Amino acid sequence: MTIKVIVKGKVQGIALVAKNPMNFLGAVDKKTGKIKDEKHDLFGKSLAEKILVFPYGIGSSVGAYTIYSIKSNKCAPQAMICLKADLTTASGCALANIPLVVASKDEYYSIKDGAKIILDTENGKIL
Repeated sequence: MTIKVIVKGKVQGIALVAKNPMNFLGAVDKKTGKIKDEKHDLFGKSLAEKILVFPYGIGSSVGAYTIYSIKSNKCAPQAMICLKADLTTASGCALANIPLVVASKDEYYSIKDGAKIILDTENGKIL
């Protein structure tokens, strides 16, 4: 398995897989952690306690503050897995201490929505 660790951590949880990129500032409710963008494929779903799997982040750098806010409001994902790390997501996860990794295409596309997975950055594994 090949992952690039951006923010370390070891967690287990249920995968929440998005087809669309994430705009944390515009798409995520900071108080509830729910996706509020009706055009996003995760509309209405909560990020809380999930392992968020998404291709990459888009939008304003203020999205990093949104990631920090959802962590402060106890509605953040346990970890994030993406195909391409952007500065907003990386800085937000670093500030909020949310594990973040970049997965290879094979690993990324093997993660199924609703699957129970373990992310272990110390050993570089997604199980």
